[in-house]
This record gives sequence, structure tokens and C-alpha cells, in this order.
Amino acid sequence: MTAHPSGLVTEAFEAQRDRLRAVAYRVLGSHADSEDVVQEAWMRLVRQDEATIDNLAGWLTTVVGRISLDLLRSRRARPETAYEQEFANLVVTPDADPAPDEQVALADSVGLALLVVLDSLTPSERLAFVLHDMFAVPFQEIGQILGKSADATKMIASRARRKVQATDRPAGPGRGHREAVQAFSAAALSGDFEALLRVLDPNVKLTVDTPDGMVITLGATKVASGARMFSGKAARQQPVLVNGIPGHMSWRPDGTPLSVIAFTVTEGRIAGIHIVIDPVKLASIQLPAAETVR
Repeated sequence: MTAHPSGLVTEAFEAQRDRLRAVAYRVLGSHADSEDVVQEAWMRLVRQDEATIDNLAGWLTTVVGRISLDLLRSRRARPETAYEQEFANLVVTPDADPAPDEQVALADSVGLALLVVLDSLTPSERLAFVLHDMFAVPFQEIGQILGKSADATKMIASRARRKVQATDRPAGPGRGHREAVQAFSAAALSGDFEALLRVLDPNVKLTVDTPDGMVITLGATKVASGARMFSGKAARQQPVLVNGIPGHMSWRPDGTPLSVIAFTVTEGRIAGIHIVIDPVKLASIQLPAAETVR
């Protein structure tokens, strides 16, 4: 028979919900997964004898950490899942001064930059780094999640910290980034092959997310040839911010999204282009409507 937490425990859980969600999101990098993890923690609390819990906040953190670690390990065993999560968490906003609600979305995009760095860590390293360095959870408690001693956990967190500090985080957009994106868009729309070659890095990588899977093209000549194919397919095309970085979005004549394009710019030239045209993936991303983009 399932027990029902007392009103005080329920109230205490709700007071912890936002923090627990934040912990799970930093470990997993997925809003949807973090919600599922917090809900699973609640279900475990329902089944737990309240008398056995001395510190509810600590108990919930441990439970959320264990569930998140299991999910992270499972995801690492299935690389395609990590890819799906990356694009489920894209933040696309109009390329203008953000309204208050858009500022919240952009704040999430800043967090995504750190998540990119955290992806270089092992599941144990990521959990230890997030719990200790971001949420000040003691090493002894983290060690209980990992099945390690406090000293071993401290070493894991230290190793993770060194990796994070040694990794170049994505830089914010400078004028050169915006100018490169604008030059690419103008050249692609006009079909100017030579202009495309000038703005593309010779080793540029183009990844197109289609309904049939990912299509990858390497090299400036091939990417420039493919870019010209997009010049006449959209009724409207506008610059947007993709995770706070200048990108591009287009719509069909009926107003439905056609594509979202994210760019990687290195030394003033485009080194990477990622285009999402799969309608299913586009539907999973919160996108601005055509009329909201000026």
C-alpha cells in the first residue's frame, strides 16, 4: 500500500522543487529530463517512510543525483540521445533587444554554453562537479551517490574542474561573428559562389538535420555549392539569435518554420554550419513566429 506524505513534507518538497530541477538540468542539460527526474524523486518520496529521513533536502538531492547519473550514463551509451537533447534545448529568439520574457530564454542559452563544456566530462565527473562546485554539496554526500569515498570523490571533482578550466568555452558574439553570418546569408540568397568561398573556412563542416537523418558536407567548395540551393525556398528569411549567437531562420509561405541555422565562426570565417530542416525537430524547439521577427 502506497503511503502519502504529510502536508509538511509535501510543502517542504515543493520548496525544494526549483533547486532540484536546477540540479538535474545542470547534470543532464535537458529541461524535459530534469522535470522527469524531479517527478521520479517525488514518487520515491511518496514510497519512503518519512521517519527514516533526517534531512529531506539532502535526501532529495541524493535521489535526484542518482537518477540523473543513471540517465546520463544511459545517454552516453546511446550517443544519438545526446544529439537529440542538444537540439531540444536550442533557444531561438529575435535578433533585437530582448523583451523581459526573452531575457529568461537568453539566460538559459548562456547556461547552454557551460553545458557544452560539461559534455566533455565523464558522468561521474560531471555529477561531482555540478553538485560540489555549483550547489555546494559535500563530497561525502556526493560519494554516497557515486559509491566512492569522500577523498576519491574530491579527486574526481578536482579532475573535472581542471578539464572545465582547460576547455575553451564558446565566446559571445563579436562584430566579426555577426558580419560573417550576414555575409554568408547575403551570398547564399544571391547565389554568389565566390562571395561564399570568401566567408567560409576551407575546412568548413556543414551538418543538415533532415527527416531522413543527418547529412554532413565537408569543405568550402561543396558547402558553397549546397548553400546556393536554399536561395529560393523560403518566403521569408530573417536573422535570429540561436543560443544567443547570431544565426538565421526561414519560413514557408504559409508561415510554418522551414529552417534554423546555427553558425560557428573562427577568426572571421565560418567554420561550422548546422541547419535544422526536420519538421519534427523544428517542432521540438520553441521558435519565434515570422511576424515577431523584424
